[in-house]
Amino acid sequence: MASAQDKQKRLPRYAILDPENVERYAESTRSGRYALSASETFWKERYKYLLDHGYLLRPRYSPDWEPSWLGTNLDPYYCEDSVMLTRHQLIDARRRSDDALVAIKKFRTDSQELQMVQYLSTLKHDANHTVPLEEVLADPFDSRLALMVMPFLRPCNNPDFLTVGEVVEFIDQMMEGLAFLHRHRIAHRDIAFANIMMDARPLYPDGYHPVRLKQTPDVLYEAIPLPRHGRDIHYYYIDFGLAIRFPEGASTYVVGDVGRDAEVPELSPDVPYDAFKVDIFALGNMFSKQFEQRYTSMDFLLRLVNPMKSAEPQKRPTAHQALREWHSIRADLDDSLLRWRLGPKSEPAIERMVKDTVAVAKEGVYRLRKFVG
Repeated sequence: MASAQDKQKRLPRYAILDPENVERYAESTRSGRYALSASETFWKERYKYLLDHGYLLRPRYSPDWEPSWLGTNLDPYYCEDSVMLTRHQLIDARRRSDDALVAIKKFRTDSQELQMVQYLSTLKHDANHTVPLEEVLADPFDSRLALMVMPFLRPCNNPDFLTVGEVVEFIDQMMEGLAFLHRHRIAHRDIAFANIMMDARPLYPDGYHPVRLKQTPDVLYEAIPLPRHGRDIHYYYIDFGLAIRFPEGASTYVVGDVGRDAEVPELSPDVPYDAFKVDIFALGNMFSKQFEQRYTSMDFLLRLVNPMKSAEPQKRPTAHQALREWHSIRADLDDSLLRWRLGPKSEPAIERMVKDTVAVAKEGVYRLRKFVG
């Protein structure tokens, strides 16, 4: 095993403190700057329990953790065990059997979301684009809590979408996923960009840090993603805290001014509205705001999103009808458009001209290579 001195020699220069700062950081560490928060202590107390069940938390949460930078000239920022949790209900871990990165979330055992995710995990189908469930562990100290283990997912737009084809693939999965939910009589009721995640492992074969997403697992370097094109990226709906599963034949009308999309016109705390039609509006509005309104070459989305965003709920398509319309739109798209870059509408004209020229050249090279085999 490499000595601490040998390991330090391999560190980038920016991870080493100047001599005058070593004691300053040591003092701030002793004064509690990097101490575990109350929410982190919750997970520290479950370190051994999770380890016994096959999940290894980061060194920071080990019962015998001591800051690794004390007694060295290392900058704490570049020491992995200085990284604190940002979401108190969720922690990352490594599954010991295969070293896969997972997320563990604490829930109340009587929570609607836990029950909904458990039910959805029983529906094995390629069209099921809801967050997968690995297992549910009983909490070792509080019978009112459960620990839900899921794959570790990343925000769907981190890194950014770069081509029209990447957006099209995203829409494929989200339209299919919504139709699947509605077919099983489930309304999500909180569809938004923030509630859609992706399995980004194909983009980061060497991994990334679960809190500092733009850095490598050791937080020493920038994590550079591969392009999405040609890689199997899976997108998932998450956050089923507001979701409802309607019995067969029951009304799908609900009340409540809830959800992230405040632009849904019919939301009301006391006037009933169709929960399925709200999902349709929210998804169409998300496609419109995130893609059609922001980028050039996305006009083909208008045929899909305009009916979905109708102010009159009865005029919006069902999820199945919208999916069928999307398939029709999708079939008419030229392959060259799918390879075209996403150009922001706010992009200055000169910059757009230069980047489009480069994109045209790349497309020419692609066609030439395809022609000559």
